Amino acid sequence: MPKIAADRPDLPSEGRLAHAAPDHPPVPAAKVGVILANLGTPDATDYWSMRRYLNEFLSDQRVIDYPRWKWQPILQLMVLSKRPFSSGAAYRGIWNNDRNESPLLTITREQTEAVAARLAAAHGDRLMVDFAMRYGNPSTRSVIERMAAAGCERIVFFPLYPQYAAATTATACDQAFRALMELRWQPSLRTVPAYYDEPLYIDALARSVEQAYAAMERRPDALVTSYHGLPERYLAEGDPYHCHCRKTSRLLRERLGFGADEVVVTFQSRFGPEEWLKPYTVEEVARLAQAGRRHIAVMAPAFSADCVETLEEINEEIREAFLHAGGESFSYIPCLNAEPAHIDALVAVLERELSGWV
Repeated sequence: MPKIAADRPDLPSEGRLAHAAPDHPPVPAAKVGVILANLGTPDATDYWSMRRYLNEFLSDQRVIDYPRWKWQPILQLMVLSKRPFSSGAAYRGIWNNDRNESPLLTITREQTEAVAARLAAAHGDRLMVDFAMRYGNPSTRSVIERMAAAGCERIVFFPLYPQYAAATTATACDQAFRALMELRWQPSLRTVPAYYDEPLYIDALARSVEQAYAAMERRPDALVTSYHGLPERYLAEGDPYHCHCRKTSRLLRERLGFGADEVVVTFQSRFGPEEWLKPYTVEEVARLAQAGRRHIAVMAPAFSADCVETLEEINEEIREAFLHAGGESFSYIPCLNAEPAHIDALVAVLERELSGWV
């Protein structure tokens, strides 16, 4: 009777080598992979780098769901002839020049390193933790292929979007499943659901507000929670994003003990001719100023990491709209980024989703 791998101390007793014969070709020991997935980033701020990135992003039918025959001529001939210039300028204003990368890439790497350290302390080397981008690099496909080659038989795929939307969470998961379609030996894959009401996430948001308010000379008249927008019809078609955003802000307000009128929910980053979720942040902050609420703080609970939509759009364009309308003080509260309370929340969600695998 041949000696099986489980009888040999030099081979692991579980996973792909558990019952292998002694002469079985070497394969990596079984591991569990964890992928933190975010939206993406251009590789550089020049025209062609921005065009490649925007083309991938705006060609995604989860993002722009018009028929391809109608949308692609508009995108290729009109949008991508001009938008790479304006988007490149916006990225240059926030670019991490020391590392020659976008802040989103820098922060996502920091989050991944922090999560990996926490999981390694709890589970040793049984886990392989990495990050991937839906658009740009490192691509979802490259990371999943690398994990499979390293012996990951199971992967937990974690889209870093607290509130679910088809244009964010769903398309990230779509890309992960497309990557599996290219593999001969597919790992098992778990996707992490939205965590908009996760208590530790709400607490991390609240603590960021409390710390920011404690450092201010004057308490703001309102806390604006600005979420990335979506076309209104997406809500009518069954997307839960609007409801998730509203619940996040309500839970945050309750955790802070603020009055009903102290937290304002708005939506930013409109694109195209359609009506989007309202109120629009840029218009609402102007209305607040005109109504006499001239001291506000703005935060972006839907973004797990600061990026061009927060560092440039909120902290520059939306700030300017508020001050131009008569506002006096505008405070931007940064995203949770790699703050310890945020890492606590992410690890808590992952530990729950890893249950039974480690």
